[in-house]
Amino acid sequence: MILCCGEALIDMLPRETTAGETAFAPYPGGAVFNTAIALGRLGNKVGFFSGLSDDLFGEMLVDSLAASGVDTRPAHRSARSTTLAFVKFVDGNATYAFYDENTAGRSLTAEDLPTLHDESALFFGGISLVVDPCGTAYETLAGRETAKRVIMIDPNIRPSFITEEAAYRARIERMMHAADIVKLSDDDLHWLQGSGDLADLAAGLLAKGPSLVCITEGAKGATGYTANGSVFVPSEKVTVVDTVGAGDTFNAGVLSALDDAGVLNKSAIAALSEDLVRRALTLGVKSAAITVSRAGANPPHRSEL
Repeated sequence: MILCCGEALIDMLPRETTAGETAFAPYPGGAVFNTAIALGRLGNKVGFFSGLSDDLFGEMLVDSLAASGVDTRPAHRSARSTTLAFVKFVDGNATYAFYDENTAGRSLTAEDLPTLHDESALFFGGISLVVDPCGTAYETLAGRETAKRVIMIDPNIRPSFITEEAAYRARIERMMHAADIVKLSDDDLHWLQGSGDLADLAAGLLAKGPSLVCITEGAKGATGYTANGSVFVPSEKVTVVDTVGAGDTFNAGVLSALDDAGVLNKSAIAALSEDLVRRALTLGVKSAAITVSRAGANPPHRSEL
């Protein structure tokens, strides 16, 4: 099983009423939630760990996960409210206003961590790594399991959400040292590592310990870097409706392909062939292309590929 660890929230997406008024409609979302949904739809065995509310929005999240075959038993349930993210689109790109104080997801602590059994890989990312106490809880889980299971991280950086930049940078640095796979967009890479050539910056990340670093460049495509070289896969050409969930779906495609190939273990990830990296990136970009071709984070089922 692949266990996705991080936020689940409600995206309040802009809509217009029949009277022409601006309104917001609730849709289940969150970066790590989206990756779990995408993995389930791709047919992989996947679980979800987060702090989930018992409120009506929490039930909406649980129902959505279950509908895509995601096991929610590892999640920690509480009576606290669900995180809400109000979304605004500018030229097809999403910007967010988060309402996260004292929520079920934000309030997760290390005492709430699950006991793991057959999980081969753990995925971490999103805004859940920015804030505490949940950020500390996820970092603790990654550190606890890094010697035994494959760890993947995608910070999915939202600068407007970061209030303590030095502490956040330090956490991401520590988690990248614990990770086997790191995925970043080119913008995220520059935010973390500064200006410079992508290949040089990726090499710097590999030196921290990961075996595979994936860098996405939007419409251009994605490159996977290992100690043995790099592999580039161009993006699929589609008409973009919006980019919500694109990176999250890409992550699922990478993990799905590696899981399908039976290489989600520490030794195999440390010795990935060029062919396996290409297969992982290809499924990632194909899956993401379908997601961006329709509104919202709506990852494809395996039958759509």
